[in-house]
Amino acid sequence: MAPRRIFFFGSLLTLALSGGLFAMHHALFWIPLAVLAIVLLGVYDVVQTKHTIRRNFPVVGRFRYLFEIVRPELHQYFIETNSSGRPFSRELRSLVYQRAKNVTDTLPFGTEKDVYAVGYEWMTHSLLAKHPSETAPRVHIGGPACKQPYDAAMLNVSAMSYGSLSKNAIMALNTGAKIGGFYHNTGEGGLTPHHLECGGDIVWQIGTGYFGCRDEHGGFSPELFRERALLPNVKMIEIKLSQGAKPGHGGILPAKKVTPEIARIRLVPLGIDIVSPPGHSSFDTPLGLCAFIQKLRELAEGKPVGFKLCIGKRREFLAICKAMVETGITPDFITVDGGEGGTGAAPLEFSNVVGTPLDEGLIFVHNALVGIGVRDRVKVIASGRIVTGFDIAHKLALGADLCNSARAMMFALGCIQAQKCNTNECPTGVATQDPHLMVGLVVSDKAQRVANFQRNTVRAFTELLAAVGLDRPEELEPWHILRRTSANDVKHYGEIYEYLAPSALLTEPLPRSFARAWNSASAGTFHSVAKS
Repeated sequence: MAPRRIFFFGSLLTLALSGGLFAMHHALFWIPLAVLAIVLLGVYDVVQTKHTIRRNFPVVGRFRYLFEIVRPELHQYFIETNSSGRPFSRELRSLVYQRAKNVTDTLPFGTEKDVYAVGYEWMTHSLLAKHPSETAPRVHIGGPACKQPYDAAMLNVSAMSYGSLSKNAIMALNTGAKIGGFYHNTGEGGLTPHHLECGGDIVWQIGTGYFGCRDEHGGFSPELFRERALLPNVKMIEIKLSQGAKPGHGGILPAKKVTPEIARIRLVPLGIDIVSPPGHSSFDTPLGLCAFIQKLRELAEGKPVGFKLCIGKRREFLAICKAMVETGITPDFITVDGGEGGTGAAPLEFSNVVGTPLDEGLIFVHNALVGIGVRDRVKVIASGRIVTGFDIAHKLALGADLCNSARAMMFALGCIQAQKCNTNECPTGVATQDPHLMVGLVVSDKAQRVANFQRNTVRAFTELLAAVGLDRPEELEPWHILRRTSANDVKHYGEIYEYLAPSALLTEPLPRSFARAWNSASAGTFHSVAKS
């Protein structure tokens, strides 16, 4: 039992004894009875498994739920004033909690949004609506060079590392993935026993620190990589180039969260901050990246290999595209992370003003792959603030094939956005290595909630697809999503953004919107080759 609980209950018992002695000489006999009732309530809070806050903070943790029951607005104010100005809306948090608990998520009295506000978006339903499919759609991932393709779910667990998250959180996410038949991305912190023992499908992310497959100098170790990549749970490999939370910055795990186990798993020293380099040491050119993709695919005996990035300089991604054309080597998938995404702690400037937002980055990547004629070989995964069935439909209409979600999965685990991810003091046991806090997160209970949330959200997506009159997710087009662009003007996404014709970047004249960046890109370097 945690020291804070021992202290808490010890204090209450002391009060009970004191109250009893006091009552022997006075008529206040109700005092020890009241204290005993509080003690029994605290014992119940500790042994129950449904509410992490109450397990970690018996009795006093109930005040949070009191706020929710008596005055939701007061609870919302409390959350907003303790979330560094970046709270998730109460509507979306409540939606995740309801779906995770299999509670009815319908709303009374119509839409709560201002439908005439600039930026409001909606889908075009059909008078020929269909019955939703009873089978959740899957997406086939694997290009021509892939020998072990993988059929992925429409919504999966995005990259979150062990170290940033507790082992209980990792095990709950992976068990949820096992129950629901979707994949769990490890994040750059490496493949751990907590990922493997639960049996869920895994996407192993290889970051710039090469954690779990690094040699004594911090470089990439082919032998260690192959040993882990061939494990049956590992379904795909993802090379992390950058992330939406802090693109170009590299990852940081504070020393206070580096336990001996984490140091052993990541193959790093104990007692110091773990800082991932901002770039890879195994390659420094687009051609080098393609060669690295091919190398990993061969070491993994043909499992799908792709990369993740948040779009920055457009010419750098186009340089990768030119390398694909020159070498004929293509990734099996590309994960596009939005600059607005990220669950981990990051410097304020990187969180707010670095990195292309997901919609623009997603459309750009889709266009670039279409423009070089390889879109049918490369699946595109959208990652960043994806919570609802409409979010999935929206990203697919813009150009994605499937989606990853991190923040919503954390909410399904019980995250309350306490904004203590980087302090090791997460009260819900999700983002901490403190054993006295993580014990409150019961794996079996939270795993089922993760599976419930994913299933119910994908079900909501298939209902939207049927309402539009479509049979398959790949039939969604940009014109299925409308957006109010001014007080009296509405456009669909096919009118808002340009969409390239197949192989448009390989023929003259080049599309004007791509010409400058394309001409500045070279397969041999990430630097600009444009003439001054």
